[in-house]
Amino acid sequence: MLTAKEIRSAFIDFFKDRDHKFVPSSPVVPQADPTLLFTNAGMNQFKDIFLGLSVPESRRAANSQKCIRVSGKHNDLEEVGFDTYHHTFFEMLGNWSFGDYFKQEAIDWAWQLLTGVYGIDPERLWATVFGGDKNDGSEPDNEAAELWTRFTPIAKERVLFCGKKDNFWEMGETGPCGPCSEIHIDLGEDMCDMKHVKGHKCAVNAGCARFIELWNLVFIQFNRQPGGKLERLSANYVDTGAGLERITAVLQKKKSNYDTDLFMPVIDAVCDIAGVKYTSSLKSKSDSAIRVVADHIRSLTFAITDGATPSNEGRGYVIRRVLRRAARYGRVLGLHEPFMYKLVDVLRDTMGGAFPELKDRAEFSATVIKSEEESFGRTLDRGLEIFAGAAEAAKKTKDKTVSGEDAFKLYDTYGFPLDLTGLMAREQGLGVDTDEFDKLMQEQRERARAAQKKTSLAMNLGGQNLPVTDDGAKYETRSCITKVVGFINAEGLKSEGTISEKDGEAGLVVESTCFYAESGGQTGDGGIIESKTGQFIVESTEKIADCVVHKGKVASGKIAVGDEVTAEVDANREQTRKNHTATHLLQWALQQVLGDSVKQQGSLVCPDYLRFDFTWPKALTDQEVKHVEHKVREKIDDAVDVACAVMDIGRARKLGAMALFNEKYGDEVRVVAVGAGDESLKEAFSREFCGGTHVDNTSQIESFKIIKEESISAGVRRITGLTGKALAEYLVQRSEVIDDLTEMLKAPYDQITSRVQKLLDENKKLAKELKSAAKHGGAGVMDEANKLFEGAEKIDGVSVIVGSLSGANAEQSRAAIDSLKKKAKSAAIVIGAGDGDKVLLIAAMTDDVIKKGLKAGDIVKEIAPIVGGGGGGRPNMAQAGGKNPAKLDEALARASQIIKEKL
Repeated sequence: MLTAKEIRSAFIDFFKDRDHKFVPSSPVVPQADPTLLFTNAGMNQFKDIFLGLSVPESRRAANSQKCIRVSGKHNDLEEVGFDTYHHTFFEMLGNWSFGDYFKQEAIDWAWQLLTGVYGIDPERLWATVFGGDKNDGSEPDNEAAELWTRFTPIAKERVLFCGKKDNFWEMGETGPCGPCSEIHIDLGEDMCDMKHVKGHKCAVNAGCARFIELWNLVFIQFNRQPGGKLERLSANYVDTGAGLERITAVLQKKKSNYDTDLFMPVIDAVCDIAGVKYTSSLKSKSDSAIRVVADHIRSLTFAITDGATPSNEGRGYVIRRVLRRAARYGRVLGLHEPFMYKLVDVLRDTMGGAFPELKDRAEFSATVIKSEEESFGRTLDRGLEIFAGAAEAAKKTKDKTVSGEDAFKLYDTYGFPLDLTGLMAREQGLGVDTDEFDKLMQEQRERARAAQKKTSLAMNLGGQNLPVTDDGAKYETRSCITKVVGFINAEGLKSEGTISEKDGEAGLVVESTCFYAESGGQTGDGGIIESKTGQFIVESTEKIADCVVHKGKVASGKIAVGDEVTAEVDANREQTRKNHTATHLLQWALQQVLGDSVKQQGSLVCPDYLRFDFTWPKALTDQEVKHVEHKVREKIDDAVDVACAVMDIGRARKLGAMALFNEKYGDEVRVVAVGAGDESLKEAFSREFCGGTHVDNTSQIESFKIIKEESISAGVRRITGLTGKALAEYLVQRSEVIDDLTEMLKAPYDQITSRVQKLLDENKKLAKELKSAAKHGGAGVMDEANKLFEGAEKIDGVSVIVGSLSGANAEQSRAAIDSLKKKAKSAAIVIGAGDGDKVLLIAAMTDDVIKKGLKAGDIVKEIAPIVGGGGGGRPNMAQAGGKNPAKLDEALARASQIIKEKL
């Protein structure tokens, strides 16, 4: 039996033998596609090729692409764990032809691999082809149907014509598209899961699990126009995709993907941790929970490895949803403490051979997951209590629906994603008022939507080819003479015509440029492009494929295609150069001070400041920050040279040049080296893959200071720093503050620190005296509490202590309750206090009383409305406020009644 590793390798080797270039999987966090939260198909990294925006390095390619589908129309989250084949993370095996071979070879090779290499019985295979669509006038793919019977032994009756839904692929409403040919396998009658459906007949695309799709061959040969018309592309493309998990299940003769060696090591580890047994049952809640965890740890680990971190927006929120869903299913297995982070090493051992990044970042991924588990664990139990109350209230309503207000509270206060609340509601036969939830969430949703709507001019281009821009001058000069070759507006690329002030924002394209386009964390340049007839203000610069686009608007006159222009970058470039080189020095210094486990997570280099994100589990001490600063300044003062060289990527790696973990590099890379003695760069103390602009010598940076060090997510720290002019202005501002303090405190500058410390000490002493006075004032409160204890009724050994403490504040009331619990040993306590127009209610139960069914939170929730308030808390302690002191006695009487009824 082939292992998953062997199946993956056999696929890649098969196509490498047929002159395909193996292309490593791109990260699941898309590198330059703002339209995607996660990579969800093998073709994502080749999107620019299909759109005509870039030229392929090879006309044939093959790979196994990491994919995540948990959002948008490709969302399998709710099905995961409850069937045999849905996953949030999966591998897509694929081969591509970019204007090279077409349908014949794709069909022939797919058949050879499935039947010849993998040994699948040909009699079990079926093929589908596009049957045409009357609505848009597209013809049936008779060509593919004829090729199937001519180049494979498949019987004609097993080649089926199917509709557009299953057999026509489109990138969007417009753009590249084409017919598909799918290969299905018959798994046998016993795999049908729809025998209970009256009139069901097993067939391809009939909806049952007997026939499943193994491989989809997409033939991209058309371009869909805005009006819906199909036009032939100038070249034909092939894009195929076969899910590794599904093929592995077939070849390993497993009825479920989860029973293969891709999942079983993780499943076994979950069982060991939870002390349960996995039986592969679809009816077992325990087995479903195990499948959920086994699936989710894959998507979590790969996403975090590739740069995603849990947060409340965008892909970070999706990751948080997945993790919290898994954590909740951990409770089904009796796992109340963090456990998922322990599975990262198992996944590393299982899949690290194919994806070495898992090995490099396993410790970091485990740190992030554990931190997030701990964070959610602190609120999960209380959230489950809140949900239980909301569910009980929903059961009493006509439509059996959890209110949107309760769902929002669970999200906003306890971190429960809406789909988790929905999941728990469905388990009890309830719905959720999502309309009300959406209304309450509007502000947060708009913020997330705004983040996803960030697009570039590339969205206006359709399938247009862009000119290649020579931008080599960006490293040498801030000014150059060039020629306008086009401009991009809302209608796309225009290679003739003019633009003027009335045309608004546009993207100017020139033959060659000295402007740096935003990439690698460095912001794009601004400046001016000027002709004899007009001036164009460049606000930012971006790169679309190999074309540099200068984004801005005409300030005066007009600019025409064909004009000779002068392109001049503004002076901010010089400060950006200083900040970029300083960022390299900062990474080197951090590794010197903290160790090699420091890895770059991202950066932002702009004229005003630099920002550097790196892996580190805790805040840097003041001494560590000062040490890092000192090392950077030392290298600035040493005035060492900065050299850049373009070289083969293999040579660069041998030199030890550092690469950003999720960046995609070509065969040749640019290496920036600080302290290089010669062109070999061997003498350099810092070497990094980098395409940014840098100073020639570190002395040009002038100086460096860290102004902020903070956490941005679990296991990731962020440093913000200043250099050059910005640092000088910062220091001037601080100097002015010192001058003000010197005048205010009537002390010389070198005594300011000691004088402020003296004031703080005096303030602390006064605060302590005030607290002591308040405590003595609370002596009367304790006397009242003791009287309540002495007069308390006992029921079955439990002291029922209910009463008011006049004038007590919250701190004094809690202190009184702690004293009463110690004295009584076993007690049910409810204390009330009125102060003006406010009421305070606090309830507390000892552990033995909680076991009898009395919970402080439940009592407070019921009596608080009597005094015009609300609140809640844990079973052992709960608190509420109110606005009607006149009803305090009534509330306490009701509390006493509840306690006595329960006891």
